[in-house]
Amino acid sequence: MPEYQLYCFAQSGNAYRAALMLNLIGADWEPVWIDFFKGLVQRTPEYREKINEMGEAPVLVHGEKKLSQSGVILTYLARKSGKFLPQGEDEELEVLRWVLFDNQKVNGFLGPYRFIKNWAKPTPDKAVFEFLKARIDNNLGIVNKRLQKVPFLLGERPTIADISLAGYLFYPAEEFGFDIGADHPAISAWRERIRALPGWKHPYDLMPGHPLVP
Repeated sequence: MPEYQLYCFAQSGNAYRAALMLNLIGADWEPVWIDFFKGLVQRTPEYREKINEMGEAPVLVHGEKKLSQSGVILTYLARKSGKFLPQGEDEELEVLRWVLFDNQKVNGFLGPYRFIKNWAKPTPDKAVFEFLKARIDNNLGIVNKRLQKVPFLLGERPTIADISLAGYLFYPAEEFGFDIGADHPAISAWRERIRALPGWKHPYDLMPGHPLVP
């Protein structure tokens, strides 16, 4: 059995962060597919009691440990591998700042926007999309401005802040209805630097469940 197991599904940017990190550090791991859209696993009492009481994915299993929330998983894997790890207190705080900003403001809006556009039934009112899109544009603009100055969020080398940011930024433009790279050139250049890292894979190549089966 591989050293790590990751409960995940291909459409989840939160799960992609963890899966990408596992691949980038060269971990011995395997995905465990969660059929999120039918809710046949994660909503069961057994899953909530034995895997994750929050009823969510991703969940990283390492021996007796079961870790949920992508930021926790990234931190754990960085400490275990010594890769993509912030160095010293100032960098640790800066990484935490960007991971929180990403989870709340960047992918925290991109994820729901993409979900309701592609899979929510019935489709929400146009005003919902407009509300989310305005915040997406503003928050991606902040990241783009940062990446105009430095190759990665903290400077010259990638850290788990960059792995976190990658969550939803590699999914196809048609799933959003707008082109993130075209709108934000510095993010587009950053994506190419992330793609160049040994072990990088697209989320649909890294995790099971794509394409969706009706």
